[in-house]
Amino acid sequence: MKASEILTQNITTIGTSATVVEAVSAMKATGVGALIVDRRHPGDAYGIVTRSDIVSKVVAFGRDPHRVRVYQIMTKPCIVVNPDLSVEYVARLFVHTGIQVAPVIRGELLGTISMRDILEKSDFIETPSELELDRQIQEAIAHARTICAEVGHPPRECAAAWQVVEELQADAAHQQATVLEKTAFEEYCEEYPEAAELANLYKNWCSG
Repeated sequence: MKASEILTQNITTIGTSATVVEAVSAMKATGVGALIVDRRHPGDAYGIVTRSDIVSKVVAFGRDPHRVRVYQIMTKPCIVVNPDLSVEYVARLFVHTGIQVAPVIRGELLGTISMRDILEKSDFIETPSELELDRQIQEAIAHARTICAEVGHPPRECAAAWQVVEELQADAAHQQATVLEKTAFEEYCEEYPEAAELANLYKNWCSG
């Protein structure tokens, strides 16, 4: 699934000069935990102010929420999400940056995506990407073996087919934070030593 499929379209925005009292009121009225800070002009960046910002920067220091302005505690520019980004990578982005919500933008503000959206709207329970990626790898391996059996080892088609397998396996290893002891192509080369030349062929093909 993509970010565009699970985003929240009901966007609550606020101006940079609004007070923290106004920000809290907007959050309570709409039930959101973050407000997108409006741009001043088309070339400006979006900002974001969250419950965490208010608690950690205002409440924790006893500051007067009637006097503190949004621009004093917001994050700007904020991290934004491309609507075509897969939910899996949105989740990784959140983990690596420590954020829980981000605006979804393509030219204009389309909505927001949050941890809650990922948990409640995505299909990670029904269709884990790990299983889907494993299925793609197995299909790619079968395809590569079929191509090599039909056209032989030297042709580019055979090398390209195994390159697809290696890219998929690399993606799976990165996703699972593991190191492959042996790739499917290396296993294939153990069965057919003459296929080892495919690696050099593919490198030469790409560089040429």
